Amino acid sequence: MKVYLVGGAVRDALINYPVVEHDYVVVGSTPDEMLSLGYKQVGKDFPVFLHPKSKDEYALARKERKSGHGYTGFICDFDPTVTLEEDLYRRDLTINAIAQDENGKLVDPYNGQADLNNRLLRHVGPAFSEDPLRILRVARFAARYYHLGFIIAPETLLLMKDMVANGELKTLTKERIWLEIEKCLKTSTFHLFLEVINDINALADVLPILPSWSNLETQKIASANKFVATKEMAIDSDTLQVCHFCLCLEACSHEDLKHLEQTLKIPSTFANSLRDFKLLNNFLNEKDFSPENILKFFNLIDLWRRPERFNLLLEILKYAQCQQDIAQTLQNCAMASQAVTAQQVIALGYQGAAIKLGLQTARIAAIEKTLS
Repeated sequence: MKVYLVGGAVRDALINYPVVEHDYVVVGSTPDEMLSLGYKQVGKDFPVFLHPKSKDEYALARKERKSGHGYTGFICDFDPTVTLEEDLYRRDLTINAIAQDENGKLVDPYNGQADLNNRLLRHVGPAFSEDPLRILRVARFAARYYHLGFIIAPETLLLMKDMVANGELKTLTKERIWLEIEKCLKTSTFHLFLEVINDINALADVLPILPSWSNLETQKIASANKFVATKEMAIDSDTLQVCHFCLCLEACSHEDLKHLEQTLKIPSTFANSLRDFKLLNNFLNEKDFSPENILKFFNLIDLWRRPERFNLLLEILKYAQCQQDIAQTLQNCAMASQAVTAQQVIALGYQGAAIKLGLQTARIAAIEKTLS
């Protein structure tokens, strides 16, 4: 039984990139042996185990053969005679097919180190085309390491285009597509991911609500990311993901947004924020900032029961570097109208159904005073 560190931990350490997790491959072992050593198996049919203390993943060396359509249509062979080289051969990219033994010695049968040095994302072998999920993974890697100068090898890019043309991406579940998108959002590289997806003609399969993606759009998002970094804006990581998502999908229509929710089943925070951002853009484009219209906007975004949605919307505006003065005005109007309470209206003599009208009248007056 031999244990090797594999995948992202080896790759990222070699390019001085932060290592997030450690995955291991175990050669010459069996499920029974792993269980007897205290490892906990993940799933019933997949030879992956969690270390009893560190909880890192340890996978038995395995070979795979295609047995059906899509990224789940594989039969795994994890016999203890499977070699490390055979296990590494099934991996997607050469830079992910480097292993390290317990003494720190690297095992690199497919020249992953050379591709790391040359900043190339190159597929290991023909088995790449059997798994459509790898199209999205390579696009995500290209986005993540773009700032380091990585590009997709021409032969790999051509293979990805062929896979898209053959309809391979149509076998992926929408939930799996969203998971890849979410990983890009966590590193604020979704715009670069979209550029690759557009280059390989895969937008129709990944995000059909976007008919195209241009370099100008990429530059716009890159400018927003640089603005946040330069100004050292205090935006937490979860909020930044939502901001990045909304600016990337700003061009989609309300009808498209509904379709997006139904197909990708995106979290409500992302969907509601994008909807509010588009609603605000429509409001700003109309340039009718009367107290009545401002109150109508506040009602539409449910400022009274969901103030956190409005606060998140303000963060999106900061990230998008647009209408900063208007954003401040809206924030002032929101604070003034929120200060109006039902108790104040009742004290003025309003009763029953008239209380709602009284609240609206008082809020309009508060907004008008703020604007004057």
